Amino acid sequence: MKKRVSFTLITALGISLGASDSLESWFTEGKAYGKIKYYYIQTDKKFEDDPSTSAKASSIGGQLGYKTASWNGLWIKATFMTTNGFTLGNSVDTSILGRDRGVVCKANGGSDEECAKVAQESFSVLGEALIQYEDKNFSLNYGRQVVKTPLINAKEVRMLPSAVQAAFGSYRHKKTGLRVTLAYIDRFKQRTSDKFHDMYKHALGNMVYDITGKKSGDVYAGAIELAKGDWKLGVWDYFAPDFINSAFADAKYSYKIDEELSTSFAIETLLQNSIGNATSNLEKATSQTLGKSIKAQSFSMKAKLHYEQSDLLLAYSDVLDFSGKHDSLVLPWDGTPLYTNTITSNDLFQSNYEKALYADSAYIGGTKGFKVAYSQKYDFTGIKGFSTMLAYAQFQNSKFPKTQQDVNIVLGYKYKKFSLALKGIFVKNNTTANPDGSIAQIKNLNQYRAIATYKF
Repeated sequence: MKKRVSFTLITALGISLGASDSLESWFTEGKAYGKIKYYYIQTDKKFEDDPSTSAKASSIGGQLGYKTASWNGLWIKATFMTTNGFTLGNSVDTSILGRDRGVVCKANGGSDEECAKVAQESFSVLGEALIQYEDKNFSLNYGRQVVKTPLINAKEVRMLPSAVQAAFGSYRHKKTGLRVTLAYIDRFKQRTSDKFHDMYKHALGNMVYDITGKKSGDVYAGAIELAKGDWKLGVWDYFAPDFINSAFADAKYSYKIDEELSTSFAIETLLQNSIGNATSNLEKATSQTLGKSIKAQSFSMKAKLHYEQSDLLLAYSDVLDFSGKHDSLVLPWDGTPLYTNTITSNDLFQSNYEKALYADSAYIGGTKGFKVAYSQKYDFTGIKGFSTMLAYAQFQNSKFPKTQQDVNIVLGYKYKKFSLALKGIFVKNNTTANPDGSIAQIKNLNQYRAIATYKF
């Protein structure tokens, strides 16, 4: 695959060389861009019977890239990404460093000591290396890239975003608001990793062959989206042969009452089923899921009210309970479709290496979630740039020993290209589900984050 990427880039460059009068401007009129980020995180856990734990870390890094100007619709983009830990203590929170690198080390037989060291190491990666052709209505690209789709997403909530190696083709009809997208995705890089792993390998680790009957696999995706007036509609399908098929649909209606007051309503649904070899292999009594093939479905809805500099959000989600099935959502590539997501209660745990059949909180089969959030800006005081957000969510499930409750507090400030966010996250009974359906809870999980970002 790397050879194909290189060949594509060389071919594009060769075409450009044929137009010597345009080559210089193709590069000189391009644009450099970047992001410098400082990140501090501290995670405190309290278990029912075990001693409490605390881990923290600081990191500085970000992204630096260059995008050429367009030459007959063709451009090239490359983005270098890095995270560098410093003043690390004895107990390190590796979620802003190389946590996924440590997980891969452990899955490949590394010792606890060796893999802990790998997880704490700084790293750098060429996160994007992309060539794209586009005209008024059509675009086609291939390479490493940061993407945003419902189930395969950048999810930039740590130092670095996730990325994929993929080909995307898109047609847009501007008059009707219709967009049709086709995609082929063969590699995924998690936020805390410098490796682009095979899609199946990242999702299932050493269980790839046992579950799919294959050593590797790709994902084929297609979408039809329509934006017309106050309405936005979308349908996506992600097909992973002999593993899983995921169908997602959402709709949003926005209504502006006057200059200060507006409202919006949205609903989404996701349906997943294991297919081919995965179904028969998971139904074996000795499988990771103890004989349960994948069947999962979720519904989620939200309503938002905006008045001047205030926003109120109400959201509800329901992941259906299918007896005798693996009914938790399977989201190994950083998609977070539920509207009840809080800073911690989403599928980030599932997007770690080989954790596809695990699940947490809102994404566990049978979980009903409710969320209320209030956001406020303070420009009306004359001191611009400050904002606050307060959110409360709870997740109930008959399988849970206790209801999970989340409180998120965010203090923010933005000035031109600089932003600062201070986040407090307080979770009671933080819940996870293993592939066999067994449930584990942490009595209290508190997390504190400070994130400073400068974009250029």
